[in-house]
Amino acid sequence: MADSAKPRKIRKKKLGSYPFASVIFSISMALFVLGLFALLLLHANRLQAIIQENLEVQVFLDRDLSEANRIKISKTLASKRYTAAKDNKAQIRYISKEEAAEGFLDNPDEEIALLGDNPLRDSYVMKLKPEYYQADSLEMIKSEIQQTSGIFEVTYVKSLVESVNENLAKIGLILLGFAILLLIVVLVLINNTIKLALFSQRFLIRSMQLVGATSRFIRKPFLTRAFLHGVLAGVVASALLYALMQWAYTRIEDLHLLADWRNSVIVFAALIIAGGFVGWYSTWRAMNKYLRLSLDELY
Repeated sequence: MADSAKPRKIRKKKLGSYPFASVIFSISMALFVLGLFALLLLHANRLQAIIQENLEVQVFLDRDLSEANRIKISKTLASKRYTAAKDNKAQIRYISKEEAAEGFLDNPDEEIALLGDNPLRDSYVMKLKPEYYQADSLEMIKSEIQQTSGIFEVTYVKSLVESVNENLAKIGLILLGFAILLLIVVLVLINNTIKLALFSQRFLIRSMQLVGATSRFIRKPFLTRAFLHGVLAGVVASALLYALMQWAYTRIEDLHLLADWRNSVIVFAALIIAGGFVGWYSTWRAMNKYLRLSLDELY
């Protein structure tokens, strides 16, 4: 009786091929977590800059100062190296004593009438560049400005500045520690994922060695595919992060004010490059291990 069963097809394994879907997924998730932390750092830095930009120095003027002298002081303050600028315009605001009274007193006209005279002074409120919001820099600025003719006093909220700088320093150290720890975990995870994926190819690698294939010939297809898989994982991670950012900006009010698209694009590009490099390097290390294994160690 003739056997009517169709002959079973033997699927040939292609050198360098392995279940790449799980590898790409694992690398994508690892890069996603790393990229998410990088974006959190960017937003934290942007928040720090906004906080520092809103810290102000008040410059009180002498009484009965002429308009010409007031304008001269304004130009002097605007020309200082530490004065912040926006759209090529110095961040200096003039507040007359009448305006100050409106914000300081409940009933300005009545209370000033009782006092006989407005006790407040004309002043300038100026914003500084972020790098000058340090205790020693602020004291230097205060001393320098007070030497200007026509200026009565320079003040800033010293306790607030010290509190902000101290808290930002603590947060920076904590985030840096987490970043280093997370980077190590991600690298170990990707390395182990690729090593396990290549484990199924160890006998094929041995077979290629037995027929005389050189180590370079055996490595090449594995390294090429690992690099492409890493790049693809980086693209997937970047796309997920972009989608998450867009969702967060629509759900959390004013979060878009912390957006830093230029550096965000750099993060996405870094993830793609890092994915390709880490995939290639981890595969290279794993290949070296399997190429050196003896027959007994393969089992």
